[in-house]
Amino acid sequence: MSSESRTRLAVLIDADNASARICARLFEEIAKIGEASVRRIYGDFSKPQLKPWVDILARHAIRPHQNFAYTTGKNASDIALVIDAMDLLHSGRFDAFCLVSSDSDFTGLAARIREQGVDVYGFGEQKTPQSFRQACHRFIYTENLMSPDAPVAANEIKAAPEAKKEAPSKAVPLIRKAIAQLDNDDGWVMLGLVGSRLAQLTTDFDPRTYGHTKLSDLVVKSGGFDSRRAASGHYQIRAR
Repeated sequence: MSSESRTRLAVLIDADNASARICARLFEEIAKIGEASVRRIYGDFSKPQLKPWVDILARHAIRPHQNFAYTTGKNASDIALVIDAMDLLHSGRFDAFCLVSSDSDFTGLAARIREQGVDVYGFGEQKTPQSFRQACHRFIYTENLMSPDAPVAANEIKAAPEAKKEAPSKAVPLIRKAIAQLDNDDGWVMLGLVGSRLAQLTTDFDPRTYGHTKLSDLVVKSGGFDSRRAASGHYQIRAR
């Protein structure tokens, strides 16, 4: 695919609600979606807890937007992010937005962008309220992007949580639901179709949440499905 045809993305990061430890894998994940044409981060970078972000901004070509907290209880960073998002949206230059935050305050922003027919990819912790997760086209848990080699700064007050992996068996009901919606006469369904349906059923489905990088591995380890390679070469599964 040529660079001209790549999905153009606007990446907006809420520094107060995202750990710098996710940065490397965050942009690896975003690269699977398209080209991060705009990379901006918002926060009061005079605060010591945001120093880990300051240390890596240049490495990832992220443009910082300094917002001093002049008034207690007023989040100038959130307001600046929303204003910029609307300006970028109405420019018509972007195919999708990536909002990096665990703050439910961005639920309305995500919904407004999608009303314009533009996809929103959310990135946040597992504690992110459901309202924000459901407002996004897809939501990726940042615990699945945590780099084990990334150092934790002493002044990083809100340390990023370790990933909490669910047992593979926990995914069985959802995968069965997807199969049931796609089921044909013999019960066998192509794995690729199941993956697409899972993304439609729940915006935050991710095999990594269950300890596996691939859906095929999760299906096998869950113990709830039969699998086979069809004559066409496609991988198929069915519920046991």
